[in-house]
Amino acid sequence: MTQGAGQGPEMWQHASVAGDTDAPVGMPHPDDDYTPTQRDLPVITRDPGPDATPTLVDAPVPAAGEEAAGPLYVVGDVHGYLDELRAALLDVGLIDAEHHWAAGNARLWFLGDFTDRGPDGIGVIDLVMQLSAEAAAVGGYCKALLGNHELLLLGAKRFADTAVNSGAGTASFQAAWLLNGGQRTDMERLQEHHLQWMSRLDAMTLADGHLLLHSDTTAYRDYGSSITTVNDAVTEALERRDPDETWDMFRKFTKRFAFRDDDGAQVARDLLETYGGRQVVHGHSPIPYLLGEAPAKDGADADGERTVHIEGPHLYAEGLAVGMDGGVTMDGRLLVARLPLTD
Repeated sequence: MTQGAGQGPEMWQHASVAGDTDAPVGMPHPDDDYTPTQRDLPVITRDPGPDATPTLVDAPVPAAGEEAAGPLYVVGDVHGYLDELRAALLDVGLIDAEHHWAAGNARLWFLGDFTDRGPDGIGVIDLVMQLSAEAAAVGGYCKALLGNHELLLLGAKRFADTAVNSGAGTASFQAAWLLNGGQRTDMERLQEHHLQWMSRLDAMTLADGHLLLHSDTTAYRDYGSSITTVNDAVTEALERRDPDETWDMFRKFTKRFAFRDDDGAQVARDLLETYGGRQVVHGHSPIPYLLGEAPAKDGADADGERTVHIEGPHLYAEGLAVGMDGGVTMDGRLLVARLPLTD
């Protein structure tokens, strides 16, 4: 797995890309009150190459009786890469060759961001919903958390081009969704049961001492001081269907890098003290950005070599945080890991 605090060179740029979805974009500085009216991360054309295989990080098998519910797995950001997801789940034995649940009483959590940038976000959601039913039928479970791109897709469908108060002028969910990798084919196939499923996803959970979140942000505190109150507040806010309230939630959960810098370990400690657990496990921020190593736009250097090398989840912040977004949209990998991680 990737180790260390990942304090790489500064990569901050503030390029305006309004109306230019092909322009290379740097990351907003974490101290900025970031408003996603520009594209959040570049979409990079992928050429997986021979070594672009899914990654599993093994963990010791617990003693008899210690984990009767079965082993615990997490999946990072998928972003519409259905084929890569199927390959990753098959590789670790969670599904069979026909894409059905094959892991008995295992437990699986998706950390959010199922759509946008990749070719088949609705197919990803359909697979997760299918596996949820199949796993429950045999004593396991497959569950999912709400990502900022679920909020973005919900907003684009429900509010379209309705003007919202972005904090930096007039914006709309429709424009932000398209700018951040929204796929028109996903919107065409989006149905009411997909919307209902997304709007009822939890924002955070605790599993075997791991605090699972989508975003590496402390903004969850704005919605409560316990996991239950946060999840209830987020669900109730989505039920109100207010565009400005939904946008504000989307903006907050788009923030990142809370655990990355010098005070990151203390920030993680404080969050764990509030919500419980011994380690934060999150998606959202691709590991290359956590390391300060933004890839080239086309994912390769001048000699055609891949510039993104992801071996596994990124353990950082004195071991208190785990990054699970392997950067599948930028020539990285779609990560599946068994918790707890081992060296």
